[in-house]
Amino acid sequence: MIVKTDKEREAMRAASRVVKAALDAAERFIVPGVTTIEIDKVVEDVIRSFGATPSSKGFEGYPNASCVSVNDVVVHGIPSMRTVRDGDIVSVDITVLLNGYQGDAARTFAVGNVSDKDKALILAAEEAFFAGMEYATAGNRVGDISSAVQLYTELHGYGVVRALTGHGIGKKMHEPPEVPNFGKRHTGAPLKNGLCICVEPMITAGDWRVYIERDGWTVRTADGSKAAHYENTVIVTDGAPEILTL
Repeated sequence: MIVKTDKEREAMRAASRVVKAALDAAERFIVPGVTTIEIDKVVEDVIRSFGATPSSKGFEGYPNASCVSVNDVVVHGIPSMRTVRDGDIVSVDITVLLNGYQGDAARTFAVGNVSDKDKALILAAEEAFFAGMEYATAGNRVGDISSAVQLYTELHGYGVVRALTGHGIGKKMHEPPEVPNFGKRHTGAPLKNGLCICVEPMITAGDWRVYIERDGWTVRTADGSKAAHYENTVIVTDGAPEILTL
C-alpha cells in the first residue's frame, strides 16, 4: 500500500475533478436514441479538454475512453453502435490520468421511463457505497468496508458481485489493496491516513454470479438480471473519508 503525501493528494483531487466533469457530461447526454460510442466520445472530449488522458484507452488492449455498460452488463461494456433505449439503465465508468495521478469513478444512470424496481437498484448501489464509508477511517480494515457494503446490499435483497473488486489508486489505476464488496469485519489490509482507494459496489437485481463475454471484457450477470455500479475515489483520513469524485 502506498500512503499519499499532501502533494500527491492534491494531484489526485485534480484528476478526480476531471472524472466528475466527464460523468456530469455523460449524464446530461444520455437520452433514448444515443449510442454507447457517442457517450464515449462525449466523455473523451471532456477529459482531453482538461489536458488529461483517459486511462482506460489502451489499458491491456481496452479500446475506449470509458466503459459503458447497459442493463445486465455489470462493468467493462465496450462502447459500440448499440442504441440506448427508453427504460434502460446505463453505467459509465471513467478513469483519468492528469499530471501523473489517477482519478476513478462510476455511476449508473436511468434513461427515460425507468421502472421503480430499476430506480431502487440504482439507489441501492449508491447507498451501499455510503454504508461502506461509515468504516473508511484510519485504524479500521478493508474488511470493515467490505462487510458493510455486503450487509447493506443483501439486507435489501440484492446480489453483490464477488468476481470484481475495488482497489487502491494513485500513480497507477490499480494499486494495493484490493477492496472487495463482501467480506468479514476486522479482516484485510489496515486503513491508514492518506491511503487512496476506490470503493465500488457492483450489485445485481438477482444472483451475484457473472460471466465474461468472448471479447474478454464485457461482464454480464449470469441470470440476465440488471446490475448497477457506483464508485468513487476516496482518501482515508483519521476522521471522515474525503470523497474526491463527488
